[in-house]
Amino acid sequence: MNLFYGLLTGFVFGFLLQKGRVLRYEKQLGALRLIDMTIIKFMMSAIVVGMVGIYLLHDLINPDLLNLKSTILGANIIGGILFGIGWGLFGLCPGTAIGALGEGRWHAIFGIAGMLVGAALYATLHPWMTETVLTWGDFGQVTLPGLLGINHWLVIVVFAGAVLGLFRWLEKLDL
Repeated sequence: MNLFYGLLTGFVFGFLLQKGRVLRYEKQLGALRLIDMTIIKFMMSAIVVGMVGIYLLHDLINPDLLNLKSTILGANIIGGILFGIGWGLFGLCPGTAIGALGEGRWHAIFGIAGMLVGAALYATLHPWMTETVLTWGDFGQVTLPGLLGINHWLVIVVFAGAVLGLFRWLEKLDL
């Protein structure tokens, strides 16, 4: 049943990606060039919805839902650089590449193949990485509410308000 829910969620997310027009190359390029904030708005909206959903499920149903991975700066920085390079070269990120393929844009296969090669390379290098990169700057399981010592709903409300303010500012700039 969990696989079904995952598949259903993936279809809904893909539908929203397509409806939000974030699968379009010009939108991707515009985000990278900071001249079109459509993708930034989409991602920030998804973050707010995800925050509310995860913490609501955590509070109401499953307190073990927030079994977090450690915050490891070395892995985050190197992974972020690789992600950015791939996004810049290919013009699609992993989620939008799958969505683009779903729209029938066959060039997305090359990016998906690159992701698979990258995943295989990561799996091959993982034993070495556990002794090096995955130990650089390991801060353990960190959350902003935990760091600040405040209720997570306060962080969510403030973050959502900041996102709405950002959206308003971006609209004034016609971005």
